[in-house]
Amino acid sequence: MKLFITGIGTDVGKTIVSSIFVEALKADYWKPIQSGDLHYSDTDKVRKLISNNKTKFHESAYNLTTPASPHYSAELDKITIDLKKIKEPKTKNHLVIEGAGGLYVPLNHKDTIADLIQPNYKVVVVSRHYLGSINHTLLTVEALKNRNLDILGIVFNGEKNHPSEGIILRKTKLKCIGHLEPEPYFDENVVKYYADKFEKNLRE
Repeated sequence: MKLFITGIGTDVGKTIVSSIFVEALKADYWKPIQSGDLHYSDTDKVRKLISNNKTKFHESAYNLTTPASPHYSAELDKITIDLKKIKEPKTKNHLVIEGAGGLYVPLNHKDTIADLIQPNYKVVVVSRHYLGSINHTLLTVEALKNRNLDILGIVFNGEKNHPSEGIILRKTKLKCIGHLEPEPYFDENVVKYYADKFEKNLRE
């Protein structure tokens, strides 16, 4: 199984969710484009948060210096992101692929994060509760459906909000894979706790 983790925006919890799925499936991890934070990348964060010894971490196709939209960060690095140079790593294991920001974050003047998602990927949408998040979640799901992409489900992050979650699930007809509580911190033990909770929904 190849899972692509996208979010309804930036800072919604994609890396934590990726860590949980990597741990649940003992999957490999790949971040195709890292934009900024090269001293402690998302790959480094996932590596620190998991406890299994089967996961392999695959090199990002692009490691950009500035924490900004990839198209702008690439421009500052005096390069242009080329989709043809982003090669999915070969593995016989499950693969968790983490996007950057939301679906329509630009990679260059033509392509966006959405163009990285292949037809054989299953997409997980990470939604975080805030004013406007219903709209952002529904728009993200609609964009994925318009591309005929396979959506596995939604992970909600933050204090439970039954009215918001209920309307999102009814309108999208998607399942909730799991819910992240507002934890004071995430470490190996917390990630393992959620991995055990989410595993059944992931494997169904």
